[in-house]
Amino acid sequence: MNAHAIESESGTIEISPAALTQIVVNAAEAVDGARVRRPRRALAIEIEQARVRVGVELAARAGTVLPELARDVQERVAAALHRMCGLDVDAVDVSVEELED
Repeated sequence: MNAHAIESESGTIEISPAALTQIVVNAAEAVDGARVRRPRRALAIEIEQARVRVGVELAARAGTVLPELARDVQERVAAALHRMCGLDVDAVDVSVEELED
């Protein structure tokens, strides 16, 4: 993943891969019952011309309704990336990989 650059008349703003990762992790984990598994390895962010596709692996709290959890994560991640970075999100692919007590 490369840094995301925003060009303007005033200069360039660059958002590092680490910052993008943290935005995604914070947004996903703001959903009750969701935890991103090993963020450095369980997260994929692909950016092309201000459009982004995210893949995230989650651990979910046992008893959580998984499709609802995944949809909430998709919505929060997309909203955070759009609001904070101006990115248009094509997709947020969520994979629930484990359950936690």
